[in-house]
Amino acid sequence: MDHVAIMAKKSGFIEKILDGTKTIESRWYLHRVKPWGSIQKGDKVYFKYSGDRIKALAKVSNVLQFDHLTVSKSKEILMEYGDRIGLNLDDYKDWCKEKNYCVLIFLEDPEEISELFKINKKGFGSACAWLTLEDIQKIKMS
Repeated sequence: MDHVAIMAKKSGFIEKILDGTKTIESRWYLHRVKPWGSIQKGDKVYFKYSGDRIKALAKVSNVLQFDHLTVSKSKEILMEYGDRIGLNLDDYKDWCKEKNYCVLIFLEDPEEISELFKINKKGFGSACAWLTLEDIQKIKMS
């Protein structure tokens, strides 16, 4: 499976993935939504900033899912994985207390896309920040 992770430009996360300081992509949700239950080892994740072209690619080496989150469980996750996620416990502890689900996606072999490309998100919803599909070619634009 191929996935597209759409991120806020101000996060700088794609550069951190490419330089190896961010080795885990995390998604925190109130409800179960993709990539929950739809991502696994060996899948590919393409990364782009909102409004930009696909910029990077990484392979999934492991996935952990947590449900029924509490403030203490969220804190535990951030204490163990926060440095590899790129999240600071102090900055995110209040934000995480509103979430029930967390997906940790361990990344390996990150690479910058040599020929950046746009995607067609039609059918996924304009606010969708994670896309899951069989093949990225189906939504790739020139």
